[in-house]
Amino acid sequence: MNQTFPENSTAVGLDLGTSRVVSALCHETEVLYVSQFNAFTTIPFSKLTENTLKKERVPYLLQDSEIEVFGDESERFANLFHGEVRRPMRHGVLNPEERNSSIAVKQILSLVLGEQNGRGQRLCFSVPAPAYGATEEVNTHQVQMSKILCDLGYEVSSIQEGLAVVYGEMESTAYTGIGVSCGGGLCNVCLSYLSVPVFSFSVPKAGDYIDQSAALDRGESATRIRAIKEESFTFNGHFPNKNHQSICAYYDDMIQALVAAIRDAFSGAQSMPKLARAVPLVLAGGSALAPGFRDRFEKVLRETELPIAVSEVRLAANPLHSTARGALVAAMGEA
Repeated sequence: MNQTFPENSTAVGLDLGTSRVVSALCHETEVLYVSQFNAFTTIPFSKLTENTLKKERVPYLLQDSEIEVFGDESERFANLFHGEVRRPMRHGVLNPEERNSSIAVKQILSLVLGEQNGRGQRLCFSVPAPAYGATEEVNTHQVQMSKILCDLGYEVSSIQEGLAVVYGEMESTAYTGIGVSCGGGLCNVCLSYLSVPVFSFSVPKAGDYIDQSAALDRGESATRIRAIKEESFTFNGHFPNKNHQSICAYYDDMIQALVAAIRDAFSGAQSMPKLARAVPLVLAGGSALAPGFRDRFEKVLRETELPIAVSEVRLAANPLHSTARGALVAAMGEA
């Protein structure tokens, strides 16, 4: 994680994901990324604890006689005390069950954008494509986040997450193809032709679904399952224990639901372009990082009849950075 926030950066890309928040800043000839877990946890207040956190530069906030620890450090504390982290976002939008969700997001934004307010910089942030029936939720979330970021001094625009993957990964095909972001709260999909989104949608089965379902199966915490999934799970057919077996079962369920949604959305689209050639599909997002995921996804996709030919299925160069990179491309394109 790079903690440098260049003063001369004129554009910022922001992946505002359910599971992680990632910023992308262009500095001279390179792109700098800063990432934080989009979560917090509470610990009992004591002056000694507060002073220790301050000394160790652990991000925290005092709320209602408790200490809230934010970002990557929250997971460490939750695992230490065998608890669950709390999530300020759910299914790609602010979590209505967390009354301080916007406060928590502001704290995490300060970790990935720096404590200095924006200075009129262009900032493009990702928003989810609506799942069926959730258009109003997404619109409300977009308005709320735009206000927060404008108040921080940025000139703000937004981009749907699947399109951001296309912008971040498909320059060589003139931004024509299918971007799929497999995140924590949602899987987002966008078909783009020459950088123009043809249609976008999201599926509510993603990383959190796997974690929570496997946790219920195994009597574990979702935080613990998430750690196992990220640290040791692979699709190699050899599962050392029942936790891995359960994770695999729910991963397969997610992949089946995602491919079925792609088939149904493409088949039902009113404005499907007549493409002269097959298009690439790029997988991004943290849930696509499991070794063997790409192969598993492609196998299911190739067994499914689609109204559009897919030339290749590839994993993004850096799946955790794709959305932020694409948002940065969009921000820079507004110059």
